[in-house]
Amino acid sequence: MTVMESVLVANRGEIAVRVIRAAREEGLRTIAVYSELDRDAVHTRMAHEAWNIGPAPAAESYLDIDAILRVAAEADASAVHPGYGFLAENAEFARRVIEAGLIWVGPSPEAISLMGDKISSRRAAQEAGVAGVPGTLDPLGSVEEVQEAAGEFGFPIAVKAAHGGGGKGLRVVHDPDALADAFEAARREADAYFANPEVYVERYLERPRHIEAQIIVDRHGNGVFLGERDCSLQRRHQKLIEETPSPVITPAQRAAIGEAALKVAAAAGYVNAGTVEFLMDQDGEFYFLEMNTRLQVEHTVTEMVTGVDLAREQLRVARGEPLSFDTVETRGHAIEFRINAEDPAKGFLPNPGDIVEYEEPGGLGIRVDSGVRAGSAISQYYDNLIAKLVVWGRDRTEAIERSRRALAEFTITGVATTIPFHCFALRSEAFVAGTHHTKSVEDEMDLTGLQQPASPLLPEEEEMARRSMTVEVGGRRYTVNLWAPELPAAPGAGGARPGPRRRPPKLTQAAAPPTGEGLVAAPMQGTIVKVHHKAGERVDAGEPLFILEAMKMENEIRSENAGEIVDLRVAAGDKVSAGQVLAIIR
Repeated sequence: MTVMESVLVANRGEIAVRVIRAAREEGLRTIAVYSELDRDAVHTRMAHEAWNIGPAPAAESYLDIDAILRVAAEADASAVHPGYGFLAENAEFARRVIEAGLIWVGPSPEAISLMGDKISSRRAAQEAGVAGVPGTLDPLGSVEEVQEAAGEFGFPIAVKAAHGGGGKGLRVVHDPDALADAFEAARREADAYFANPEVYVERYLERPRHIEAQIIVDRHGNGVFLGERDCSLQRRHQKLIEETPSPVITPAQRAAIGEAALKVAAAAGYVNAGTVEFLMDQDGEFYFLEMNTRLQVEHTVTEMVTGVDLAREQLRVARGEPLSFDTVETRGHAIEFRINAEDPAKGFLPNPGDIVEYEEPGGLGIRVDSGVRAGSAISQYYDNLIAKLVVWGRDRTEAIERSRRALAEFTITGVATTIPFHCFALRSEAFVAGTHHTKSVEDEMDLTGLQQPASPLLPEEEEMARRSMTVEVGGRRYTVNLWAPELPAAPGAGGARPGPRRRPPKLTQAAAPPTGEGLVAAPMQGTIVKVHHKAGERVDAGEPLFILEAMKMENEIRSENAGEIVDLRVAAGDKVSAGQVLAIIR
C-alpha cells in the first residue's frame, strides 16, 4: 500500500470543498489551489493550506499544469485529486502527476485517453460486446463526409466532438441545409474546449432517457456497480436534475446496465471511480454513449442511497487498498438539483454577478454541496454551478415532496438561479409521473413566466473593529486577523459626534442592456466567437447575429427586428460587457 499523507485538490468551488472534506476525514493534510479571483473562496478556507496558481482565466490558473505541479512540490503533497472539469480527464496531466512521483487519484492516463476519445471509446465498448448508438467510428473532416454519414444513418443526426462531453461541441441536425453550420460550430466549440476539432456523427435518438452507471474498481481486480442514475431532465444537453433509482428501469435492465458498465471498464483497464453513460430509446433498448473517467457532479445521489462515500473510496483505491465493500444495498430514492447561475425564463441565460443573500435548506434527508456564501462572486471565467441540492426520501414520492419544501427554503439573491425552474419541474406532470426525457425542457415546458426573487436592500452594516486580511507569502495564502482601533470621530454640528461609519450593501448586478428599437446588446459579459453578418447586410427578425461565449457556454444572439445592419461594433474575439451595444439595425 502506498503512503499518502496529503492531497492537493486541483479544482475549485463545490467539488474542491467536497474532496477536501473527504480527505480530512481520511486524516490527510489538504492543499487547495486558487486563482487570484478565488483568493477568498470557501475551498481556500477549508483546506489546511491554500496556494495561488495564477490569474482569473482558467487557462492561466486551474488549467496550468506547470503551476499546479510547482505548488505540489513546494507544499510537499503526496497526491493530487482533480475533482471534475478542468484537468480531471486530461491524460497528460495524469501522466505528469505520476512522473512527478505523486499519487494520481484517478484512472491511468491510458484509460483516460482511451475513454476520453469518443471514437476509441465506442470501439472499445463494441469490442467488449456493448452496443453504441449507430454512428461513425472514425473522425470526419469535411461537410461532405458528414453528409455521407447522414445519408447512411438518416436524420436527425448528432455532430459531436470526439474529445468532448457535457454538451460541448455537439450539434443536432434535422435538416440537410443545416449540416454545414452545425459541422463548423461543433468543430469550433470542440477546438475551443478540448483543443481538438475532431468530430464524428451518430444517429440522434428522439425522446431518449439518459441513464448512467456508477462503477468503481480497485487495483486488485474488484469492481462494483453501485446502481444507475437517471439524468434525463436536461437543457442544451447539460443535466439539470438527476435521480436514483431511475423511475423507468426494471430490475432486469438494471442488472444488464451494470454488467455492461463493468465490461466497458474492464476493456479500458479501468481503476478508480467512473461513470458509464447510456441512452435508452422508447423501446427500452440502451446504447453505450461514453465513459466519464472521473467523479461525476451527480455522484451525490448514489452516495445518498448506498451510504458509500465515493470521494473517500477514491482515495483508498489510489493508495492501493481494496474496496471497503463488495456489494451495495440501496435504500430509498435521491434527487439532485443543480443550482446554476442561469435565468430559465431567458433560455437559461448565464447570469454572472455577486450573491447577496445565501441561505441553505436543512432537515432530514437534505444535503447541500456548495462552495459559496453571501458575497461570493459567480464569475464569467468558470462554470456557473452555485450549489447542488440533494434530497433523500424513502420512496420517490417522499423525495419529491421533501424537495418542494427544501427548494422553498433555499434563498439565493443577487444572481438569477435555476431554483424557479426546479420548483416548476416538480409540478410538471411528466416529471412527477417519471415519463420525461432529454428533450422535455425544450419541447414541453414553457418557462417564460418564471420569476426570480428580488434582491432586498440590506440594512446598513457598522464597520467592525476586528479585521481579517488575506496575505500571500511565497505564493501561499494566509489569513491574518487583527484589531484596528477606531479613530476618534470629529464633532458634528452643535458639538455632537456623528454615529458610527457605515457601508452600503454590496449589490453588484449586471448592467441592464440599453433599450431602443434596432439596438442589439450583449446580454452578459463574455467573448464574441462568431459574427454572422457584415455591416450593410439585411437580416430578418429572429436571424442569428452573434455567438457569445460566457461561463463555458455558447449563447446565440438573434435580431429582434428585420432591417439593415447600419452599425457593427464588434468582431470575433472581442470581449464585451453586459449591456454593451454590438450592432444597430435600421
